[in-house]
Amino acid sequence: MLSAIELEALLLSLKVGLASTALCLPFALAVSWLLSRTRMPGRALLDAVVHAPLVLPPVVIGYLLLISLGTRAPLGAWLKDTLGVQLIFTTEGVVVAAAVMAFPLMVRAIRLSLDTVDRGIELAARTLGASRTDVLLSITLPMMLPGILSGSMMAFAASLGEFGATITFASNIEGQTRTLPLAIYTATQTPDGDAIALRLVGLSMALAVSAIALSEWMSRRARRWLGRP
Repeated sequence: MLSAIELEALLLSLKVGLASTALCLPFALAVSWLLSRTRMPGRALLDAVVHAPLVLPPVVIGYLLLISLGTRAPLGAWLKDTLGVQLIFTTEGVVVAAAVMAFPLMVRAIRLSLDTVDRGIELAARTLGASRTDVLLSITLPMMLPGILSGSMMAFAASLGEFGATITFASNIEGQTRTLPLAIYTATQTPDGDAIALRLVGLSMALAVSAIALSEWMSRRARRWLGRP
């Protein structure tokens, strides 16, 4: 049985995973469209910036968030003074850190799915009188569905396991920022915490494997629904 503290870390991780995935999705759709369907100047630079979290140490991302969204940073101070929003050392900050780290995974999956959409079908619909919005809603988005579902689940799984950016930007505060990875770290630093760490590691592995398996299942169901092999 999980203790109250362990259960709290689990629920916080699930909350952060869902919130960060929801935060990523609209931006991931927009960026994927820009990278796949436009030839705007600076597209290669945008691509590099979007995927930078995949290759940079998570601590670097956390530090960049700290100096840009901390209460002493211009943007962070404006958010606090104007909107009353403080991200550093808060659950909301954990969501932002997890979203930044998971964002490139979602973009990559959605972009690959968008690249496979048959432009000929879209063009045929346009020649038959369908508006751009109609084509987007009735053809493009449904055909992108496998990538959207897969990308969302991968982002959710990545958010569950995010550690470096979170502890750097949001710290390790029980009940507020201590997600499962941070709870495991705390247990390893605590005398006689091996049993707790082992339980949480097993739980994290089960959640990660389940999320990846669910991602694959949802992607296959979506492809079958679209009539794809």
